[in-house]
Amino acid sequence: MGVTSDGIFGEAESEPATAGSYGEPPNGFRLPSGTRLGPVRLRVADAGRSVAFYESVLGLRVLDRSASQVMLGTQGDDVPLVELHEKHGIRPSPHQSHLGLYHFAILLPDRPSLGRFLRHLGEIDARAGAADHLVSESLYLQDPDNLGIEIYADRPRSRWRRIGKQLKMATDPLDVPGIIREAGDTAWGGMPPGSVMGHLHLHVGDLARAGLFYSEGIGLDRTVWQYPGALFMAADGYHHHLGTNTWAGPDAHAPGPDTAQLLEWTMVLPDSRSLDAVAENLNRGKHAVERDNNSAHGDSLRVKDPWGTALRIQL
Repeated sequence: MGVTSDGIFGEAESEPATAGSYGEPPNGFRLPSGTRLGPVRLRVADAGRSVAFYESVLGLRVLDRSASQVMLGTQGDDVPLVELHEKHGIRPSPHQSHLGLYHFAILLPDRPSLGRFLRHLGEIDARAGAADHLVSESLYLQDPDNLGIEIYADRPRSRWRRIGKQLKMATDPLDVPGIIREAGDTAWGGMPPGSVMGHLHLHVGDLARAGLFYSEGIGLDRTVWQYPGALFMAADGYHHHLGTNTWAGPDAHAPGPDTAQLLEWTMVLPDSRSLDAVAENLNRGKHAVERDNNSAHGDSLRVKDPWGTALRIQL
């Protein structure tokens, strides 16, 4: 994202973003309170190389490993955040020119944790982008297959602002010294307990179609729709569980089987009634939905967006 806080809304006066004061809900089914994101599943060229990066740079740890699959989580939880699926010989992701993954975003528990991570990146001489999005503060990296990653911390919801019905989000310079001061004397000890998959950001071919699928079909609220080339959506009053953009350009296409990529991302619902309601809503919209009761995911739905990006919705 590349628009400053003055560049979207100009001089429009903002107001506190109190619960229920922002966002446009879908016309029909709306995802319930308690909706969250689960793990991302990535295709990578070399699992050993990727594990070394995710352990040493991000501070994740291996939860389970087989010949072709690795599950990674935080230092204190056994819930997977990232699943790596190895396929030898594939090419790195072109990142900015394909549809699909722009980045996945791991949410840290607090600003001091972000400060420790930022200081850790300096200590190991790892390069990262940085931005202040007003609702959150973020660092950006690429993994060995050029897949995009964001590590971020939210600002308290009491500090979020809105312009009309839209949350005020932007891309301002990050206060790096201030964040590092928050870290205190505590060293980075790896991805801390309480870190979760906060949001996903996708390259799509058309924002109107993205809104129809993810808002009217899946049930996300629209939260920001005037950001140039982007649409942000969320459940349960969050700033965004999903970002979509058209920044890859009109000639962008889905990645082929010989390219590193996002295989699937996951949305977790609080109850089976909500899962049934999503299935019914997607079927009503004539989207092809697979119901899956296998032992790996339990009762879940699998659906692809108009550009082929797969989403699993589960309990």
